[in-house]
Amino acid sequence: MRRLVLWDIDGTLVRVGPAGRNAIERGAARVAGLTEVPFVQMGGKTDPQIVREIFTLAQLAEHHIEELLSRAIAEVEAALAQEEESIRRDGRVMPGVVALLQRLAATEGVRQTVLTGNVVANAAVKLAAFGLERFMDVEAGAYGSDDADRTRLVPIALERIRRLRGVQYSPGEVWVIGDTAHDLACARAAGARCLVVGTGVEGYDAVRDLSADAILEDLSDTERVVHILTAD
Repeated sequence: MRRLVLWDIDGTLVRVGPAGRNAIERGAARVAGLTEVPFVQMGGKTDPQIVREIFTLAQLAEHHIEELLSRAIAEVEAALAQEEESIRRDGRVMPGVVALLQRLAATEGVRQTVLTGNVVANAAVKLAAFGLERFMDVEAGAYGSDDADRTRLVPIALERIRRLRGVQYSPGEVWVIGDTAHDLACARAAGARCLVVGTGVEGYDAVRDLSADAILEDLSDTERVVHILTAD
């Protein structure tokens, strides 16, 4: 048995309180000179996608958005890097996550990493705030900084693992775990399997009818989740 488990971060592993949204809005506003930041739904999206949506709703010209985007992401990274303490204070790890990560890390044939809309630096801050990075091969993950289109991230993770670790996985050996329809779309685009949990901002009712391979309210039943992920 071999499995590659690709973890979403926000809403699936952790919630970080207001720090994540605040960092993105501050970074975007600072670079573009915005006095008001348009509200954007952030769940399941990549950081560059979110910043682009903010700029579009603020009616910036497309050429101006292209000029500002990389600078805005750098400002977002700098803002979030200062928030690790507030993330620990105001955020939390989702139910069952630590026990499940520990169990999977100790299971022969299972490799865990992240597949997240966060750019690398932001993902590192969020995982480190709760010490979750120790369970994962984060170097081999796929991030919003690799591609703003989340549906392209599974192949990026597979190629990175092949290149860095010398291991190749077939789509049937790969599970994406997330909390939104975007995570499911990402998995399906690559032919991977998907477990969706109802711990995101919109809750279980928002995902309960998705056509995922498995849907759970949360990850608190370790044995059940391990069985789902490792059964043939």
